[in-house]
Amino acid sequence: MYRQIIVFLLTFQGLILSQRTQPDFQKELESQNSAIQSLKDEINTTKKRIQSEGRKEKSSVRRVSNLSEEISLLQQLLKEIKKEEKLLVADISRSERKIGESEEELDTLRTRYARRLSTIYKRGQISNLEKILSSTSWRQAIYRTKYLKIISEIDQKTHDTIRSLLIQIGRQKLELEAVLRKKRRLKRDREKTLASVRSKKKKEQRELVKIRKSQKDLKVYLTEKQAGVKQLEDIIKKIQEDFARSEREERIRKQQMVLKSKEFPKLKGKLQWPAEGRVVTKFGRQWNPKLKTTTENPGIDIKGKPGSQIRSVLGGVVTTITFIRGFGTTIIIDHGGGFYTVYSHVTNVETNEDSQVRSGDVIAYMGDSGSINGSQLHFEIWGQGKKLNPEYWLTRK
Repeated sequence: MYRQIIVFLLTFQGLILSQRTQPDFQKELESQNSAIQSLKDEINTTKKRIQSEGRKEKSSVRRVSNLSEEISLLQQLLKEIKKEEKLLVADISRSERKIGESEEELDTLRTRYARRLSTIYKRGQISNLEKILSSTSWRQAIYRTKYLKIISEIDQKTHDTIRSLLIQIGRQKLELEAVLRKKRRLKRDREKTLASVRSKKKKEQRELVKIRKSQKDLKVYLTEKQAGVKQLEDIIKKIQEDFARSEREERIRKQQMVLKSKEFPKLKGKLQWPAEGRVVTKFGRQWNPKLKTTTENPGIDIKGKPGSQIRSVLGGVVTTITFIRGFGTTIIIDHGGGFYTVYSHVTNVETNEDSQVRSGDVIAYMGDSGSINGSQLHFEIWGQGKKLNPEYWLTRK
């Protein structure tokens, strides 16, 4: 009998201790939800500004630029929604696993408790006092008193645990239903956002056709692009003056040590290309025969297959993901030592600001955001505050 009691006690304790602690997704989900809400607010603000501009500005170039900006924000929203959906799928799996474990534990406890009650019934129930008085010695009476107390406590704990598990399972099922509802809502949001992106892309394409046919609109586009160059210069300047720069430098230095990679200045002519394709616009002064004007290209333009991968040319820290007029969605990476790379016209960004990236990491895909010439990558290299010719730094093809 005592052996049965000890086995029951050990089994009960094992069941209590075997409850696995699950990762807490709540904070991460709240953070993701906050990011989505922030983007929605930004989209609404941008829409109001665009509507206000639309009443004054009738230019196809400005309409394309506004549409590209909206599309860029919507694509960011899609990315965040997909991330939250992924978290919710993990949360659903976690909840289902917890419910399964709780139900399994409940079944085990119920079975064991039922066996104990059945054994008591078969052997006949006598009072605890009778058990103690029927002892053949005072030592046995003490042991029986001690073990009867333990059995009573175990019975009470088992009863309380079964009741607690029933409540817990009910609560877990309610939480699961709430998560499933949220996932369905997110799916509707994603489908609605995707439909909006497709609709705006069609409008954008119609406006681009007008620009290509109009010499006047082409001139406006070039003016817009020059304004974008100035905007990009201001962003780089702010990054250089940023108080967090020293912290980034230390992160980059540690990354270079771990990966045993060389510093940017030592890799001239050895950097891998950021995208597959051909260079359609070179670095520096460019003559436009159609408009009979000369413009300055601060980087190179690589014509590639729509949706093809855009990769970081070297390890570093992503400082900026933004929309620049004439350049569209733009990513800037700090490589340490005052060297930066710029990737424009990209779509479906795969990284985040302040993220650490390695050489060859996919950071986005070839797109036409802010471009009137279809899918291409505008790529720049900055070193010590100067614009450098990327072709001198990339490996020869």
